[in-house]
Amino acid sequence: MSAPAASLPGAAPRRSRPTVAALAMISDLMRHRSLVGALLIRQLKVRYRGSILGFVWTFLNPLLLMAVYALVFRFYMRIAVPDYAVFLLAGLLPWTWFSSSLTEGTNAIVGGSSLVTKSLFPTEILPTVTVLANMVNFLFSLPLLLGVGLFYGIMPDPLAWLGLVPVLVLQLLFTTGLVLALSALNVHYRDVQHVITNLLLLWFFLTPIVYPATQVPAEVRPLLWGNPLALFTETYHRILLFGAWPHLDVLGMLTAYALVSLVVGAKIFDGYRDTFPELV
Repeated sequence: MSAPAASLPGAAPRRSRPTVAALAMISDLMRHRSLVGALLIRQLKVRYRGSILGFVWTFLNPLLLMAVYALVFRFYMRIAVPDYAVFLLAGLLPWTWFSSSLTEGTNAIVGGSSLVTKSLFPTEILPTVTVLANMVNFLFSLPLLLGVGLFYGIMPDPLAWLGLVPVLVLQLLFTTGLVLALSALNVHYRDVQHVITNLLLLWFFLTPIVYPATQVPAEVRPLLWGNPLALFTETYHRILLFGAWPHLDVLGMLTAYALVSLVVGAKIFDGYRDTFPELV
């Protein structure tokens, strides 16, 4: 009988404590950063391969979404928000990064079976690369937001935009933790990928993206603190629309969400990793 992957020379051992699993996983990713970079570039190239417009879809997709939601909620539903197109785009772009990462990343291990079956391949790279690829698309879409903002007369504040750095890092950690957990669970329970698609639709409308948080009834507005994406969206609005730095209490809450997500996600992933080769 062959030895399990965790006992092979050079393979990462099973980590028992959640924090140990998360730190060791980050160390593994840093050690294999050249492989992460190569897979990231490949995924970005493959995304629009065979498409006539290619990379242009990075800008067209959010623009088309913005046009649809602006038509429905600005003109049909009559949501009164100044510069609604900018407001909408500032929430849609980070949401697209998050939702695309979850829908694509949930299937990362199953879809990468040819790599997973290699005994020494660090499987956490696959879901992580999916999150990073969608983050790159988000970053490439920021000039689009800047252009739409300038069209509406909103001048960017370079100092305030520096506040994006900690928010981006926190969203990266938070999203990666969720994707690690979901990709591992999806190997055993293939229903996960279908459930997450429907949950994301509900999550979208529970998040103040197409409407301002002020329209949430006052008696349930405190519940927004329990929705990490609501806090992320409000923070992006604060930075990109109003040129203000994030509130420290919001950053503190987002830091807690990010750390819990990463630690728990890494622990779940690490607990299932030995079963991946035989199930994919």
